[in-house]
Amino acid sequence: MILDSIDISQLLSLLAFNRDEPMLFTSGLFWVLFLIFLPIYALLKSRRKKMMLFVIAFSLYFFYKSSGVFFLLLVVISIFDWWVAQFIESSKNRTERRIALTVSLVFSLSILLFFKYGNFVMFNLDALIGGNFQPMDLILPVGISFYTFRTISYVVDVYRGKIQPVDDYLDHLFFLSYFPCLVAGPIVRSCDFNPQVQANKPATREMIYGGLFLVMMGILKKAVFADYIAQYNNIAFGNPTGYTGFELLMAVLGFTMQIYCDFSGYSDMAIGLSSIMGFDLGINFNFPYRSLNVTEFWHRWHISLSTWLRDYVYIPLGGNRKGKVRQHFNLMVTMLLGGLWHGAAWTFVVWGAGHGIALCVHKLCKPWLDTIASTRLTRFASWLLTFCFVAFLWIFFRASTFQAAGQIITNIVTDFEWAYLPVFLERRSTWCIMLAIIFGLHFVPTRIWDNLRDRFIAAPWWLKLVIFIVLIQLVLQFASATVQPFLYSQF
Repeated sequence: MILDSIDISQLLSLLAFNRDEPMLFTSGLFWVLFLIFLPIYALLKSRRKKMMLFVIAFSLYFFYKSSGVFFLLLVVISIFDWWVAQFIESSKNRTERRIALTVSLVFSLSILLFFKYGNFVMFNLDALIGGNFQPMDLILPVGISFYTFRTISYVVDVYRGKIQPVDDYLDHLFFLSYFPCLVAGPIVRSCDFNPQVQANKPATREMIYGGLFLVMMGILKKAVFADYIAQYNNIAFGNPTGYTGFELLMAVLGFTMQIYCDFSGYSDMAIGLSSIMGFDLGINFNFPYRSLNVTEFWHRWHISLSTWLRDYVYIPLGGNRKGKVRQHFNLMVTMLLGGLWHGAAWTFVVWGAGHGIALCVHKLCKPWLDTIASTRLTRFASWLLTFCFVAFLWIFFRASTFQAAGQIITNIVTDFEWAYLPVFLERRSTWCIMLAIIFGLHFVPTRIWDNLRDRFIAAPWWLKLVIFIVLIQLVLQFASATVQPFLYSQF
């Protein structure tokens, strides 16, 4: 009896929220629960209402395990915005509709601003007026920026007449709480997702095994590549004064590949899990480091975010419809907000401003650039310039302070010697090999990746099992001492 009580208490403790160990896709507990979830989901799939209730319950528990009691915020926001959307649709008064939309935006954004930017605002006010500011002990609900952007897009699309509001509240709660998108996107829109829920088509064989392929690719990117190369990156960025320019440059290149593997790895898992469940979330990354200019980079990087910023910030500001000066102003505002969205620090604002300036410069130079012949040399030069610029701005994204970013840049410029290359290759050979593999795989033609996925789908079950076992062995082989959280889960 005592043993049973100990086991039950340990189980309850494992299933309860732990602030130091939020449940993410990298958590072993998640995969245990998902393996229990999946067959029940399959049995309920044909009964839409019961399936929705079951997925909502699982999603809210997943959010509870990630953010504790703050999962209730999502429920409150979903109720309020569902009601607002109903009101906007039913009202024929333009002023009433605008007021309702404004109230919805203020409500959602005020919650986001409080939890994500409250301390940032107070710290800057304290620095301006002088005082003794003590930061609030706030838990940042995991993925709050992602579900806030999703609910905003829903209400705005109803206001614009692009979509009809869902009559059943459960449909909206299902959309907003859907667990694959909850932690770090993609920022799926109701107009793309809800029709699939309404149709409730069963997952095809291609969707199930194609989804499994994506999940495995995501695990490989995140748990093998990103987590391993992050170990050196974290040390170097954490103490830039202790490393030479060459070592810091390698850390910058390492983080450039780490953040891609980390975030695109999460997106692969989210999209893959959804595919297994019968839902298509589209593409969120399209080999961004192949880009030949910054504009192309933002067409390939975090596509759901860049298109959201375009449709709900850039275009409402006027887009490119009000002249070149206004277009460049709109671009800068959009990218500044995009930078601040990523984190409550001025380093993120500089990162966004850098991309905004680059986008403006590219648009200004495009008429001249279009006259240059497209040769291998010019394409390589364009790619190299774009890649170096993007990698340079990642310094501000990753560095904790401007001082640290400045130290990294200074050391790279003033203390760089190729003589460190042989020593670095010898001491961090596995790290260098992984970095080279990530870089090389990024430039494998898309048709080969598609062919590889199709071959995996067509492969016999035993071969799929062997590939999965090899993947798990790689994860165990290169696992760090502690599970690394997804970088974008903090957003």
